[in-house]
Amino acid sequence: MIYLDNAATTLQKPPCVKEAVLRAMDTFGNASRGAHAPALDALRMLMEARITLASLFGVDDPMRVVFTPNATVALNIAISGIEGHIVTTAAEHNSVLRPTYRRNNYTIVPFDNLGRVSTKAISSAIRQDTGAVVLTHASNVTGNVFDIQSVGELCAARGIHFIVDASQSAGLLPVTMKNISALCFTGHKSLLGPQGTGGLCLGPNYMPESLYVGGSGHHSFDSKHPQQLPDALEAGTQNAHGIAGLLAGVQYIQSTGLNAIHHQADTLARRFAHALSAIPGITLYGDLTAPLRVPIVSLNVKGYDSAQVASLLFEKYGIAVRAGAHCAPLVHEGLKLSGSVRFSFSHFNTAEETELAVHALSVLASKSE
Repeated sequence: MIYLDNAATTLQKPPCVKEAVLRAMDTFGNASRGAHAPALDALRMLMEARITLASLFGVDDPMRVVFTPNATVALNIAISGIEGHIVTTAAEHNSVLRPTYRRNNYTIVPFDNLGRVSTKAISSAIRQDTGAVVLTHASNVTGNVFDIQSVGELCAARGIHFIVDASQSAGLLPVTMKNISALCFTGHKSLLGPQGTGGLCLGPNYMPESLYVGGSGHHSFDSKHPQQLPDALEAGTQNAHGIAGLLAGVQYIQSTGLNAIHHQADTLARRFAHALSAIPGITLYGDLTAPLRVPIVSLNVKGYDSAQVASLLFEKYGIAVRAGAHCAPLVHEGLKLSGSVRFSFSHFNTAEETELAVHALSVLASKSE
């Protein structure tokens, strides 16, 4: 099988990730729920994971790294803490859009024909009552990367919060917390961790309320949940087994090098897109010549529904991709599409796999003429 669905979840993980999960399954008790070795081992690992992620994302205080099951929960927590109007964009995933829609006080900034959103357009949408800008770092459909540095500077100058969805960039691109109030990430994509892991990094001046309260392992006689971080936003037993795998994934990224990982995957994606651009009947989406992208290429083949293409690729060639709206409906509406076929690359993919995918698409395109 040729796995090219890494934007959904990375299938090929470094061996250390599986080893860390298995070791944790055999040795970890419940963190903060005992003074015995298994409980303390789990607690120490969680702290090491916070410190490691804080280093990766430039968080000043590791205790402001909060674990969640995924980026969706992190974004719900972060957005729920905003008062007033929210500015977001048509490039967002439903994990941003749906929590925003519930508030009934928002502006959605459109993108251009290549899926790009300008800082100027975001600035124009900010109102006197705006509480935050919420922006994805990279589109899960087009692969476009958005300028979170300039938007962060804009938000800082206007005195409003800036929430970043780093689901597609964490583990591929450098991300720093400068001028970011909340950075939301998931563990199972390019951070190379297991599913069911993710988190929320908070800046020094932002503290949303938890969506959940319950067991914390301490202050059990208090009627209110503890208010100090990270406990304030972490109720119940943590997924220590999964987070052990996430820690191993991040350590692998740090030892291998973020730039090297991105370069390998980006090179494959650009070669793939360049080869397809010469094939009649294939339409590509996004700013494919931008200097900085994540390794995602979305397309359609003339004469086929996106789901047909994905099914044929897997049935005839063993190529795994994603078809449909990719939980990003406004991207597809803006590009006037009912769906698209997404190829997303990992540094574990090879040039040979890329060439086979190009060949398979060329055969499909030739049959549609």
